[in-house]
Amino acid sequence: MTTPITLAAFAVLVATLGPWLLRSSAWLDRSPRLGILAWQALSLSTLIAVVLAGVALAVPAVPFTGDLAALLSACTAALRAQYVTPGGAGVSVTGAVLAVTVLARTGYCLGVGLVTAGRDRRRLLNALTLIARRHEGCDALVVDDSAAVAYCLPGRREQIVLTSGVLAALDDDQLAAVLAHERAHLRERHDLVLTATAALQRAFPRVRAFRDAHTATTRLIEMLADDVAARRNDRLTIATALVRLAEASTPAATLGAGGSTSVARVRRLLGPGHPLGAAHSALVALAAAILIAIPFAVVAAPAVMAATAGLCPIDF
Repeated sequence: MTTPITLAAFAVLVATLGPWLLRSSAWLDRSPRLGILAWQALSLSTLIAVVLAGVALAVPAVPFTGDLAALLSACTAALRAQYVTPGGAGVSVTGAVLAVTVLARTGYCLGVGLVTAGRDRRRLLNALTLIARRHEGCDALVVDDSAAVAYCLPGRREQIVLTSGVLAALDDDQLAAVLAHERAHLRERHDLVLTATAALQRAFPRVRAFRDAHTATTRLIEMLADDVAARRNDRLTIATALVRLAEASTPAATLGAGGSTSVARVRRLLGPGHPLGAAHSALVALAAAILIAIPFAVVAAPAVMAATAGLCPIDF
């Protein structure tokens, strides 16, 4: 029972302490890509720990051995010993149900999110074919609307959509910056990242860590697209365009340059850009990898310790 308890405690610790540490860290805004990685690692590590805790309850620990026949014999004996008593069987069934339920609910919500987003985009694209016209100066569709709105539709039929209000509100440089922002969303498939975080939030709405991860990832993805646009466009130009798009509301399953995150992004663009150095970036990436690896290490530790103690010799 040590392994399941350790994994459960780890999941609770990561889900409670992790979001607090990330929310209070200023470096995430300096490097949005690494910030997204950190939130993904936190969510994935929590999910893996819970699933492996259920697996550890359902399947008894068996010392590792290089002899396949000995390993199968040990597994069979351990399973018989655990399931022979009502208490052991009950614990095992509970663990199996936990693991399967978590995986099934996560997969279901992810599948529903992907299907719903695809359906919404197809409907919007079909409507756009009737009301939109092709912009002569850029690869985008234009819809007659006085509101200044710009957004993109990811997927196989990816498309950037502008309103006539955007064309009237932005100059050529500002429009180029907005288009670069939207192309960054399309090229890096930010919609898939958001679909994954939304699926976890939908699957486990009472887990605040998943809600925080989705909210933070939404903001960081927009900052990342701003940074991509800033490689070839002036930061002040991007900030000015965001101010004019701040009140824009975009259709479902699309990614827009404006929206509720605009104010924070404008402040960030107006300030000096200080991306993380190579050493700090490598440290963050290493920490994310370790965070994901810990649940697997906890599961593997008993078998490895038993093997090294000579309980089940390893044959090479």
